[in-house]
Amino acid sequence: MSGWRAHVPAAVRPYTERAPLAAFFLGISSGAPFALIAATLTTRLAQDGIDKRAITAFALAFLVYNLKWLWAWVIDGVRLPLLHRLGQRVSWLLFAGACAMAAIVNLALVDPKTSLAATAYAAILVAFAGATYDIVIDAYRIESLEPRQLGVGSGMSQYGWRIGSVAAGAFALVVAARAGWEAAYIACALFAIPAMVVGLVLGEPARHREPTRREGLAAVWQSVAAPLAEFFRRHGAWLVLLFVLLHKIGDTLANLTFRLLFNEQGYTNDEIALYDVGFGFWAYLVGIFLGGILYSKLGLKRSVLLSLWLMAVSNLSFAGLAAIGHNNWAMAAAIGFENLASGIGGVTVVAYFSALCDLRYTASQYALISAAASIVGRVLTGTSAGWLIQTFGYVNFYLLTTVVALPGILLFWLMIRRGFVDASIGSVATTPTAAAASPAAPRR
Repeated sequence: MSGWRAHVPAAVRPYTERAPLAAFFLGISSGAPFALIAATLTTRLAQDGIDKRAITAFALAFLVYNLKWLWAWVIDGVRLPLLHRLGQRVSWLLFAGACAMAAIVNLALVDPKTSLAATAYAAILVAFAGATYDIVIDAYRIESLEPRQLGVGSGMSQYGWRIGSVAAGAFALVVAARAGWEAAYIACALFAIPAMVVGLVLGEPARHREPTRREGLAAVWQSVAAPLAEFFRRHGAWLVLLFVLLHKIGDTLANLTFRLLFNEQGYTNDEIALYDVGFGFWAYLVGIFLGGILYSKLGLKRSVLLSLWLMAVSNLSFAGLAAIGHNNWAMAAAIGFENLASGIGGVTVVAYFSALCDLRYTASQYALISAAASIVGRVLTGTSAGWLIQTFGYVNFYLLTTVVALPGILLFWLMIRRGFVDASIGSVATTPTAAAASPAAPRR
């Protein structure tokens, strides 16, 4: 190896390869639209004097992200006029990026004080455009990475998403304080550009495979049904889907209640900002880095199983914090461990979900898998978390979230023992590029 990469530490070197670096910039563009309809929009509405009940109702816009599998088949099966000569993935990357920018600008131009309904429609449009952009970005990322790069590439994508969402949110606040919210949102539309530049510079992913083309209604049916049929023909596919649905329930139940615990224990905004936002952010980034290393060293099965245990045990730390009470060191330890485990799990589990895809249907299959991975936990949290806390108290609630995580762990262990993990892997994890050396494929 020659050039500057030869002087980079061996553990860091995989992160400097072209495809993982591209995944970082793709992640930036993926995270920005989500941030602009999350905390940023909440701040804008609050500063405009909108009623709190109306503000919280805007959270419904996020449901669009859970429904993206309904139209993901379009990205796999429909060719865009004129742009298609650039390639299926690149053409959709440019089109979806332009739509995301237009939707963000549209949200900038509406005035919540004049029409809250128009603002709601604009927010849903940003969610739809952002979710569509996510579908294309995920497909482009997965097909650009070689099998050995899935772990590192997932890590770089997580880095990009987190940095892009934080940067877009912070940049919007800074611009809004000086030039107003309209200028802030228009400026933040620029965060959609990095992924578009990646597509133009790198071109069509080397591992993209075009599905067999048909005409008329047969083409539509093939685009919708073929990705599902291909997945469920695999041995153990139904168990894999059950694992996707169950694996994150405990983690999601716990994560969405942390701020309630902090408020109950009397932590100040400064303490929450320092330990939860600040310390937790860096712990998460460290976890992402470790996740990429663990995936490469331990292989897919052992790294995923380890990360599932870490995410389950991290809930116990909050049971301890709930028992101890207000204690900054205990809060720092709990937040640090939880974010470290989430960072590791975010890499290894995302790499596994990426590996489940067939290269002909990457957009459709990954959209379905990623949506299924969060829907059960979000529904249960929204319908039962508050009642469980009131009934059992915080300590027992976090103990319960640990117990709820065990079925997913045991199911994955059973899948390993029965060979279902290997049998369910798609061509994403088994088909290298022409230039890829076979010894580089990761252990499973």
